[in-house]
Amino acid sequence: MQKWILKNPKFDFKKMSKELGISELLCRIIVNRGIKDLDNARKYIKADLQGLNDPRLMKDMVLGVSIVQEKIKLNKKIRIIGDYDVDGVVSTYILYKALARCGANVDYAIPHRILDGYGINNSLVENALNDGIDTIITCDNGIAAREQIQFAKESGMTVIVTDHHDVPDIIPEADAIIDMKQADCRYPFKLLCGAGVAFKFTQVLYEEMCIPREEEAEFYEFVAIATVCDVVDLTEENRILVRKGLNTIADTKNIGLNALLQKTGISGKSIGVYHLGFIIGPCINASGRLDWAMKGLKLLLIDNQQEAEALAAELYELNNERKSMTVKGVEDTIETIENSDLKGDRVLVVYKPEIHESIAGIIAGKVREKYNVPTFILTRGENCVKGSGRSIEEYNMFEELLKCKELFTKFGGHPMAAGFSLDADKVDILRERVNSITTLTEDDLIPKIYIDAHIPLSAINIRTAEELSYLEPYGKGNTKPLFAEKNISVRKATVFGNERKVLKLRLQNGNSFVDCVYFGNIDEFDTYVSERFGSEELQNIYAGRNSIIKLDMIFNIDINEYNGYRNVQIVLQYYR
Repeated sequence: MQKWILKNPKFDFKKMSKELGISELLCRIIVNRGIKDLDNARKYIKADLQGLNDPRLMKDMVLGVSIVQEKIKLNKKIRIIGDYDVDGVVSTYILYKALARCGANVDYAIPHRILDGYGINNSLVENALNDGIDTIITCDNGIAAREQIQFAKESGMTVIVTDHHDVPDIIPEADAIIDMKQADCRYPFKLLCGAGVAFKFTQVLYEEMCIPREEEAEFYEFVAIATVCDVVDLTEENRILVRKGLNTIADTKNIGLNALLQKTGISGKSIGVYHLGFIIGPCINASGRLDWAMKGLKLLLIDNQQEAEALAAELYELNNERKSMTVKGVEDTIETIENSDLKGDRVLVVYKPEIHESIAGIIAGKVREKYNVPTFILTRGENCVKGSGRSIEEYNMFEELLKCKELFTKFGGHPMAAGFSLDADKVDILRERVNSITTLTEDDLIPKIYIDAHIPLSAINIRTAEELSYLEPYGKGNTKPLFAEKNISVRKATVFGNERKVLKLRLQNGNSFVDCVYFGNIDEFDTYVSERFGSEELQNIYAGRNSIIKLDMIFNIDINEYNGYRNVQIVLQYYR
């Protein structure tokens, strides 16, 4: 069951259309994205590098760069400490390459997910001390590492924090803290990922060190990968950086990345957000999940073709292993829920000790998608139980965990995702507590599908599809527009594809016809149609005979390119 909601903002679309020289339909979608000012709408459509903000507006940016300049001048040893996910690996890569280009005496360290945990820790600080490191630069972490940074400072080291996470009440006493989410930071865009902040640092450093501006272009593709994989909103600067990165990645000069493109079979293809988020990123991430993220970083830094191919193959296989583990974990978790009283809970807390802790968050996300309820997956850690959660819009996961904070030895997160550690005897207490305090209603748990516009089939043509490309790239905060139409007649159905998992429909509305593809569950579609119209009518559409089947549909509008021909088609998402 879903609730279909048509967005219907009050706005003068005719005037905006005339001013911008685009269709009223496109104007409606832009306004649905919260962009009503004409200047911002122009920037949104253009989405070029001129729309990036001045990095010097970021608090402590100039200070941090000046400290690094002085350390380079004095040949002091600098260590970058990143994190083990894609954003952390890419942030480390960008800062390391940039500092090395500027002549710095620099190296790097990335914590081990299982042995070290997230971000900088005392062990990493001690290692730096033993190695004679003068300055630590964190990336994609550090804003909450008050004790660890205090230890580094008391040990005589300089510390610069570059991060993008939410700022705690008490911040570390570092020499410079670069995080645009600080209350007194004037930087206007607050949603950069860690690699985005590292890139901004690089822009200022290159300018101060008189490095040609065009050299920063080598980082566009990497910022794009990290931005998509860290699932930050693809709005404003993020959208610009991802669009630029997508334009450059196919011609990458990076030997390791190119080897990964070859290994995954996407070299030479038109690369989009999907490829970054579901093919390239997960391979880099797999090393941090099942091995050590240094392998992902090594791939990006490698300069030997043969070694790059071998390492790309290793990461590819690690990701395949991760995918197999995830599928089994999801299946086992769903079986546990279906065969227990967990199914009645409005907040799922599922303890599966055998699941690898590195994929608990992925599994939580898959289970959340199936049941549309906030989901925590708990696994057995070294000395405790570890949990990872994924939420729905109506449930602020971090705030709800805050109400149970006495149960945890450690916790943190955001409204839509969180993680924690607790003792095994607290698992049942946690489940009872989060369900007893939740204010979620039945209505909150009904999935809401927001429709950008009602559009008849007669208005769907190649020109409409081409104009929609102005809105790309799509992602969180800038989702692919959804359209709807009622009482669409289904004239023909065909199943095709190597694994026969694609349903192609010929649709009619009035005198208009259009092709439609559906990548969802075909068996469910057939069952639904049979129950409402009869099995004979289902057989009719597969035989291409007249039928009485009519459906309401929500869909995307796409262009199908095949053998040199370009045709408009719709991609079915929901039906009733």
